[in-house]
Amino acid sequence: MPSNVIHINPSTTFWRDVARALLAACHDEPVGASNSRDCSNWRVIVPTFAHAQQLKAALAAELGGVFIPPRISTLSTWLEILPPLSRTAAVSSSSERLMRLYAELRQHAWLKKLFSARRNTDLLPLAQTLLALSDELTQALLPSLRGANGLDNTEELEQRWQHALEQLSPGARELLSDEAQLVWSVWKSQLDSDDAIAVRFEKLLQLAQYADAPLAWISSVAPEPMEQAFLDAYAQHQTVRQITLDWHSDAFAPAYLSYVKAWPEMIAKEDDYPIVADDLFSIAPSNSLDAPTGIALCSAQSIEDEALQGAQTILNWLQQGKTQLAIVAQDRVVARRMRALLERAQVHVADETGWKLSTTRAASALASWFDVITQRGDTSSLLDLLKSPFVLAELPHKATHVMTIETTLRRANVSSGWSAISDALAARPAEQKIVAMLAQQAALFSGRKTLRAWITATKSLDALGLPVALLADSAGQQIMQMLENITPHVDNTDEDATEFSFAEWRALVNLQLDDTSFITTNNDKRVVMLPLNGARMRNFDAVLLVGADADHLPSQPKETLFFANTVRRELGLITREIRQRQQMRDLMELLAMNKEVVLSWQAHKDGEPNPVSPWLERLELTLAQNGWPELPKHVAAIAERSLPAHMMQMPTPVASILQPERLSSSGYSSFIACPYQFFATRMLGLASLDELSDLPEKRDYGGWLHQILQTYHEHLRDHPVPNLQEPREALLRDISTQHFDKVIAKNPAALGYFVRWQKVIAAYVTWANEREAQGWKFILGEASYEKPLALEHGELMLHGRIDRIDENAEGERSVLDYKTNSVVVLNKKRSDDEDHQLAFYGLLSDVPVVSAHYVALETTKDKCADVEAPDYAHAQLALAQKIKQNMQDIANGAPLPANGATSVCQYCDVRGLCRKGAW
Repeated sequence: MPSNVIHINPSTTFWRDVARALLAACHDEPVGASNSRDCSNWRVIVPTFAHAQQLKAALAAELGGVFIPPRISTLSTWLEILPPLSRTAAVSSSSERLMRLYAELRQHAWLKKLFSARRNTDLLPLAQTLLALSDELTQALLPSLRGANGLDNTEELEQRWQHALEQLSPGARELLSDEAQLVWSVWKSQLDSDDAIAVRFEKLLQLAQYADAPLAWISSVAPEPMEQAFLDAYAQHQTVRQITLDWHSDAFAPAYLSYVKAWPEMIAKEDDYPIVADDLFSIAPSNSLDAPTGIALCSAQSIEDEALQGAQTILNWLQQGKTQLAIVAQDRVVARRMRALLERAQVHVADETGWKLSTTRAASALASWFDVITQRGDTSSLLDLLKSPFVLAELPHKATHVMTIETTLRRANVSSGWSAISDALAARPAEQKIVAMLAQQAALFSGRKTLRAWITATKSLDALGLPVALLADSAGQQIMQMLENITPHVDNTDEDATEFSFAEWRALVNLQLDDTSFITTNNDKRVVMLPLNGARMRNFDAVLLVGADADHLPSQPKETLFFANTVRRELGLITREIRQRQQMRDLMELLAMNKEVVLSWQAHKDGEPNPVSPWLERLELTLAQNGWPELPKHVAAIAERSLPAHMMQMPTPVASILQPERLSSSGYSSFIACPYQFFATRMLGLASLDELSDLPEKRDYGGWLHQILQTYHEHLRDHPVPNLQEPREALLRDISTQHFDKVIAKNPAALGYFVRWQKVIAAYVTWANEREAQGWKFILGEASYEKPLALEHGELMLHGRIDRIDENAEGERSVLDYKTNSVVVLNKKRSDDEDHQLAFYGLLSDVPVVSAHYVALETTKDKCADVEAPDYAHAQLALAQKIKQNMQDIANGAPLPANGATSVCQYCDVRGLCRKGAW
C-alpha cells in the first residue's frame, strides 16, 4: 500500500485541521458517522508528548463528548517497549564508543601533529567530532546499505564518497585528504553490530515487519532517511498517512503572504527546492497581501532592559488570564536573566531546553573534588570542596570544622600541598584528621585505570559522603546515572582492559557533563521556555521571542570539522542552507500558529547599535513596499514606585553591651584610627579572612625573620659565642639558610626575600653586637603576655606578643619590636602621636620596662639602627589612662563614629558597611 502525504498549512487552526484529516483517514467517511468516535484501530506517532496532548484536545473539540482516541505515542517510546533484538552483542554507550575511538587515535603521533594536540586529552574533542560525523553518515547512508545486497553493498557508497570529494577544489581536496580519509575510516569502523543507530534502525525495520495497525505520522519536518525507510517498509503492510506542514505557495492564507514574499527561501517547489527571486511576484502579488496580525517588535536598550521588558510582558499576559505562554530563548543569556526575574515574582518557568549538567551544584562538587586531586591539595580548591553541601554532609559540626580549617590555612598563608596543610593544622587534630582522610582518598585516583576502575573509584567516595548526597539531589541522580552509562557493556575484551590516566578520565566526565542537559521537574506549565525548533506544531496563548537581533536570528550554526557544504550535499547530509531554511520555516510557523507574538532584542550592545534580524528587516521592507504600516512596537509599562528620599548620615552606633573584655595593641590602634572600624571588626567580630596568595607577602617575610632572629638569639643565650663579627655573622647566615631552604622548597618565589635578607645580615649582626656591648642581653623572644587593666566597673584584659625583651646588668628591661622598614620610616612612626604600640607592650610586661625600641630590619647606608620611644614611662601611664577613659566612654554609651582618615579608609575591610562616600 503506498503511503500518502497530507499537507496542512500552518495556522492557528493547525491541530483542528490535523484532527479532521486524521478522522477522515481513520474512517474514510464524514465526521459524525456512527463509528467515527472509535479511532483505536489507528496508531499515531508525534514528535513529543506535548503534541499528543494538543492532538487529543483537538480531537475532543472536533468530536465532542466521549470517544476512543488512537494509540498516540512518540517513536522512541514505541521502540523502548520492543523486546531486545536477537543478538549476542550489547549496544555500546556513546561514552564507551568515544573512549574506544580516543584510545585508537592517541596511538597515532601524526594525528597529534596534524591537529596541534599538545596532550593526549586534546584528541578527545576530535574523537567526539568524528563520532558525530560518523553518526550523521550512518543515519544518511545506512538505509541504502540495508538494500537488496545487504551490508556488503559498499562499492556504490565508496563511489558516492569519492564523487562527493571531487566537488571540492583541487587545493581543498589536497588539504583535506588526510582528514577526509580519517572520517571515512572511522565511519566504517563504527558501523558494527553494537552501534546504537544501527540497532535502532533494525528495531524500526522490526516494527515495520510486524505492522498491526494503520499508522499516522505527524511531523512538521521531512522524515530522516531512516524514518523514511521505516515508513516505506511499514507501508508495505499497512496504511500510512504522513501529516505535515504545507510549504507550497498556494497553501498560505492572504494574511501570511507578506511572510512568503519577505522570506521566499522557505517556500518549496515540487522538488522541495527553495523558490527563486523570479517567482516572487507570482507568489504574492501586491493586491493580495494582507497586513500580518498579532506580531509586535520590542526594541530594548540593554540586556537588563530586554529582560525587564520580557518579564513584565509575561506578567501582563498572566494577569490577562492567559495560561499557556512560551518564551523562545534565542538569546540564552537574556532568557536566564528573565527567568530569574520571573521567579522573583513567584512565577516559575518550565525550562524544556534545560541547561548544562556541568552548571549544577552537584556537578560543581564533583569538579571541586577533581580540582583537589589534580592540584594536589590546593587550598582554594580544598575549601571549595569542603563548603559544598554534597561533601561530608553528615559530619557533626561541619561548619565549625570548615571555618577552623579556613581561618588556620589563611592565617598561615598555605596555598597548596597536603603536607603543608597538615603541618598548619597540627594544633587542630580533628580538622587535621579530616584533611588526612581527603588526602588518602585523593591518592586512590593516581596511576592509570580502566573505565570500570575509574567509575568505581568515582562512585565509591563513601568517606566523603558524596554518593549519598548526590542520590538525594535530582541533578546528582542524573550524574550518578551518567557515570553508570559510561560503564562498558562488554567484559573480558581488549577495549574493556584499555587503561586511561586521571586527566583522560576527567576530560571524559567533563565532556559528558557539558553534553547532558539537566531539566528540572515543574508542575507549573503556564510559562515554558524552549528553543525555536521546540515550538514546532504547538499553539500558545502568546509567545515572547528574545534575541531577535542579527547575532541570534538566524542562530549561527556550528561549523563541523572536515565537511564543506558541497560534500554534505552530495552525501545527503544536512547543509547550512537546509538548516537556515528550516529555521526560517520555524519562525514562520511560530508566527502563523500563535495569535500573539512579541519579538524582542537589544538595540544597543556595548555602546554600539545592534541591528535587528535581517529577516525582520526584510519583512518590514516588504510591508513598506506594499503600503502597509510598520509592525507595531511593544513596550511593557513597568509600574513606578516613588521612594521617599532619605539623606545618609555618618553611622554612629552605640554598643555599651558589646564592650570588649580583651584588647590587643592592633585592636586599640583600630579604635584610634576609626571607632566605627573598631565597632565592626572587634565588637561585632566582622573581620575579613586573610587572603591566600601564591606569592609570599611582606607579612610572611616578617614572620620568617622573627623565627630566624629568635633562633639566633636563643642560640647565643644558651650557647655563648664571642662578641665578634665573623663567627656570629656565619651563625646567623647558617640559621637563615636552613630556614629559607625549607620555605623555598614549598614556595620558590621566596628566593627574592632570602636575597633581600642576606644583604641585611652583616649590618644586623653589627647592630646587635653594639647593643650587647652597651650592656643589654637577650632574655626571651616571641613571648605572649596577658595583663588585666582595672576599670571603674570590672577589668579589661590586655594581651599581645612581644618580639623581644632585653635586660641589663641592673635588671632593667627593654622591649624591642622588629620592623621590616628603614629607620627613616620608623622615625616618622615614632613621631606619630597616635602610635601606641611600644607603650602598649610596656603595659603587658610583668616586670617594669624602662625603654622600648623599633628595630629596622632594612639597611640605611649599609647600617641597621633602632628608634627609641621618647619618655617611655610617661607614655605607658598616659596610654593606660586613655584606654580606661575610652572603655568607660563605650560603657556609658558614647557613639562610635566612622570618622577615619582617607589613609585609613583606603584599605578598610568595612568600607562597604559604613558606606563612606554616600554621606
